[in-house]
Amino acid sequence: MLATLTLLLGLPLALATEPPSCAPLVAVTFDSTTIPQLLGQWFFIAGASRYPPHLAELRAVTFEAFSFSPGSHENELNISEIIRMNETCVVRNSSRTQVFQHNSTLVHVGDNGVVSMARLIQSDKDLLILNHINIDSPNLTLSARTPNVSKEHMEEFKAQLQCLGFTEEEVFYTSTEHACPLPGGEDNADPQLG
Repeated sequence: MLATLTLLLGLPLALATEPPSCAPLVAVTFDSTTIPQLLGQWFFIAGASRYPPHLAELRAVTFEAFSFSPGSHENELNISEIIRMNETCVVRNSSRTQVFQHNSTLVHVGDNGVVSMARLIQSDKDLLILNHINIDSPNLTLSARTPNVSKEHMEEFKAQLQCLGFTEEEVFYTSTEHACPLPGGEDNADPQLG
């Protein structure tokens, strides 16, 4: 009887400490309207990975802005990037991403030949959440149309990271304190909170 009472009294406390239920990440289904919505400028806000090549780059990047423009072939996007890695600003205009509509994936081959395959996660139209899928380790990144995201969007992203098993120490953030000059002189406010 005492054991049953102890169990019943302890159950609400145990249930209160359960992690939030984790909904599966829902990928965007690509169609003729999806690709035009990707075009234009994006700011990299945060990312988490346990895959060594991605982890090394996330640790080094302190600011990144990039843009997608139409490629020379259908379902191809050109990428222009401005990245501050450690203390150096780097401009890259040579990479491309292939869009595969049949399985809703983006495939990017970087300058170093590393292939990255990702799914765009359903969210706000001004957010770009990518779940990298060609690796065994979880990897999730957040970019936005502006260097500002709302507290709600940041909390939603952090909840997704928690569901994937990441701790706060495994999440890397960029900052406009380390911004590189952007074409057109866009304002660079703090990307973490809007």
